[in-house]
Amino acid sequence: MWIAADGAPARPVRAVPCFPWSAPARHVSLRDDDDNERALIVDPDRLDAASRAVLEQALAAAGFVLEIERVVAIDEEVEIRVWRVVTRQGPRQFSTHTDAWPRELPGGGLLLRDVAGDLYVIRDPEGLDEDSQKHLWAFAD
Repeated sequence: MWIAADGAPARPVRAVPCFPWSAPARHVSLRDDDDNERALIVDPDRLDAASRAVLEQALAAAGFVLEIERVVAIDEEVEIRVWRVVTRQGPRQFSTHTDAWPRELPGGGLLLRDVAGDLYVIRDPEGLDEDSQKHLWAFAD
């Protein structure tokens, strides 16, 4: 990931989340190789779509996301989907907007962003158990 700001030449940075699991995609520090902060992203939703996608991919690559190992259920409610999953970090329930589809990651895998901004990754959708794949099939290509 690269950043260009204040007329300075573009330089490589890495995404470093500032806060704990309760808000992993909020307040992200962009740091250079010397660990100097080059930018602080307070609200990724305010980024343009391309920049937000790059940030989400960087966070997924850095491993600061919840990794889904099994999909227990996906229930449709009014304008949201409620996901019940088992992650490497334990069981979770989260909601996504009905028009928020999993995004394909370079090299495979799917990335989901819940309504609170938390990120979830399914590293190998085809490696999930059969029941998980049945729940997921309608939401992924």
